[in-house]
Amino acid sequence: MVKRESSTVAASTAATVAKAPAMPPPPPEPSALAIALAHLPFANGERLEYQVKYGFLGVGNATLEVLGLDGIRGAPAVHVSFVVKGGIRIYRVNDSYESWFDPRSFSTLRAVQNIDEGKYDRQRDFEFFPNRTMLSENGKPETPTVADPLDEASFLFFLRSIPLEVGKTYEFARYFRPEKNPVRVIVERKDTIKVPAGKFNTIVVRPVIKTSGIFGEGGHAEIWFTDDSTRTLVQLKSSLKFGSLNLYLRNRRAGTPWDTAAASVAPAR
Repeated sequence: MVKRESSTVAASTAATVAKAPAMPPPPPEPSALAIALAHLPFANGERLEYQVKYGFLGVGNATLEVLGLDGIRGAPAVHVSFVVKGGIRIYRVNDSYESWFDPRSFSTLRAVQNIDEGKYDRQRDFEFFPNRTMLSENGKPETPTVADPLDEASFLFFLRSIPLEVGKTYEFARYFRPEKNPVRVIVERKDTIKVPAGKFNTIVVRPVIKTSGIFGEGGHAEIWFTDDSTRTLVQLKSSLKFGSLNLYLRNRRAGTPWDTAAASVAPAR
């Protein structure tokens, strides 16, 4: 009699276990790429539009834009652009910088530069191979670069990702021309400014690169980033050969969160 009851209890228990719903599998761990994208201070599709003044004259416009996520030689790459158009009759600036960088390291993988400043006019196409610290310019044989290289456009976005403590000077040996390093970033002060897009609390930095152009060491450039997690560039002032080139934020499109599920299948180019 006891054995029969034990068998009945065992059978009932087995039936209960058999009918219990299966536990869902644990969610997959986020990839290193998804984590990196989630921590970027800028979103996919962000577009910043600027009024450009040459001295006190309103004579142009500029855009700083996140164009999306691509793949370069099988590696994920954030595609960004920085375009500046302005100047006066005797000296005009018409610069376009495009960059594709790895969001995990900010290393530039590809860059296209069309630079037209005064009498200086040049187009350069770069392919970067950070794993070999080499680059190719305009299809020429490879030459050495640095580990985790930065070009001008990716440098602007990289600045938005680092801590900025007033009074400190940061040095990076990451500018893609080895002989132009180190790049110095001097955090000068905090400032509240008003631009066409509104009033902002900002952190003012002065980048210095051993080269010519907007951030060249021969001039004096300052950048105003918002003093918040987005580090939005709201104002830029740069002294050039024939005067100052100033950018003032007039419109901002914030963009949308990165689609981390689609990040692993970004088209390769």
